[in-house]
Amino acid sequence: MTTIPTAKNRSRRLRKKLRVDEFQELGFDLSWRFNDDVTEEQIDALVDQLIEEVIEPLKLGYSGGGHKAWDGIVCTQKLGKCTEEHRQAVEKFFADKPVTEVNASELYDIWWG
Repeated sequence: MTTIPTAKNRSRRLRKKLRVDEFQELGFDLSWRFNDDVTEEQIDALVDQLIEEVIEPLKLGYSGGGHKAWDGIVCTQKLGKCTEEHRQAVEKFFADKPVTEVNASELYDIWWG
């Protein structure tokens, strides 16, 4: 695990390069497992639906993958911080879907996590 370099009075340029202070980026890990009876077509449709209904409208990005079991990270598309509302929106999306073991981690610093 890396640690944030400590220094006082960093320049704005250095803070941006280190992604600290006002340039800190927060995200969260996301994992879920499709039920055994879900077909390939349903998997594709549900992942597309997640992206179209939650990820894109909230200006988030998802990097990850899987087949029956998926895992990855959610962060903002541009420099920024995910919020608790983002995390809850993703969890809410899965509420009535044919999935189990949905886990959205707590928010954390995606660069210095």
